[in-house]
Amino acid sequence: MTDESRGIGGTVGPPWSVDVLADLHAGVLEDPQAAELWALVNADPEARAILDALDATQADLASLADAPAPRMPAEFAARLDAALAAEAAAAFPERAQSGRAQHQPQGAAQAPQQAGPGDAPVVDLAAARRRRNKRLGWAAGVLTAAAAAIVAMTIAIPGTSQQTGTPNVAAPAPTGPSVGNDGAGAQALVGKAIGVRDFGPLQNEDRLDACIAAAGLDPKVRPEGIRPVNVGGKAGVMIILTTGKLAQFRLVAFGADCGPGNPAVLFDKVVGEK
Repeated sequence: MTDESRGIGGTVGPPWSVDVLADLHAGVLEDPQAAELWALVNADPEARAILDALDATQADLASLADAPAPRMPAEFAARLDAALAAEAAAAFPERAQSGRAQHQPQGAAQAPQQAGPGDAPVVDLAAARRRRNKRLGWAAGVLTAAAAAIVAMTIAIPGTSQQTGTPNVAAPAPTGPSVGNDGAGAQALVGKAIGVRDFGPLQNEDRLDACIAAAGLDPKVRPEGIRPVNVGGKAGVMIILTTGKLAQFRLVAFGADCGPGNPAVLFDKVVGEK
């Protein structure tokens, strides 16, 4: 509380501290203090008026959940459109150029003017509520317009997937130790990979099992080790399979996009004793 001289322990009564009344209204005071204050507040019209204003503020805030949000200010909409267009151009330079030739930008509707700077006096709660409502409405409007702009940008860029199924997302960055495209250097990883179950970009065993099935491998031969690898700059997951021979292993690496009908095998080699 910012005005202790008018709070509990000081002079309680008019002129009332709004901080004290707000604490009382919020129910954060100790029970003995609250009981003492309620007896005085209920007998004072000025204090009751402030509490009524706090009740009205709560009701206003609750109504914002169903209230329509004002349109985003044009300057913010323009900045958002420019940022989205720049990201799209960086990701799809050729498509973005073609899309710009067909796309006709739409002007953003004018939004209410923002309230002036500075806080209103405590006694002018109605004006404070109006400014608060505008700020909250603009925040909701920014989120709504951002979502709409992203959808519009997706439609404007040719070739963007609009169908259900696997989304058109960028390939994951490769992690783990680097090996050659033919698996060169993978044998050195066997010792530390035995017993490891790190699915890397495949994330879980179900996805790995789908890759194993797509590659036609025996599902009864469970991997002795699983770990992510960087196969010539591509993200992959290497599994270590036994062959039935002592100190001999079969190393198979799957690409991050493997799955049913797409084994995406990056390399398949036998290492160890022949």
